[in-house]
Amino acid sequence: MMNRRAMAAAAVAVCALGIAGCDKPGPDVPFHGVDITGANYAKDFRLKDPQGRERTLADFRGKAVMLFFGFTQCPDVCPTALFRAAEVKRLLGADGDRLQVLFVTIDPERDTPKVLSEYTAAFDPEFIGLHGTLEQTDETARAFKAYYKKVPTGTSYTMDHSALSYVYDPQGNIRLALRHNLSAQEFAADLRQILHPS
Repeated sequence: MMNRRAMAAAAVAVCALGIAGCDKPGPDVPFHGVDITGANYAKDFRLKDPQGRERTLADFRGKAVMLFFGFTQCPDVCPTALFRAAEVKRLLGADGDRLQVLFVTIDPERDTPKVLSEYTAAFDPEFIGLHGTLEQTDETARAFKAYYKKVPTGTSYTMDHSALSYVYDPQGNIRLALRHNLSAQEFAADLRQILHPS
């Protein structure tokens, strides 16, 4: 879990990017999340799934994709995010089949393919955990402007990390950054707009 200073720094960094929507949505802002359509980051990834297959955004064309960075030993933020994602899928009804949730580990040293597979399946069997080498993990996080840091805890360690969920439309275009404090209902409302643009 991020400490308060890191959370504040991450929030400032997001708003400093010149992204519209850092305040609560008004009548002229259609999304609850931050609209990052056309952003020059978070364009793609190249990571492996638990079966060892290399995955990129192109593999999920035709579906909305919601991607989150985390780690399986996360005490609260990550399970909350994945539980909410499962609830969002349920709230979408028939459109739930058009949503692909991806969980990118920031702790590939401990999050083995087996651990990742069992972890994501506990929330939904269709969720996919993705992993890379330490170098690939760092490159991917930087490409998404995502923050993470290993923090020693006695004889072990935990991970501080940002808690945004990134959303792509069915054509593979980055569209939204959804903040962790939004509800499942707000996530679902935004995803309905992505799946059914007016």
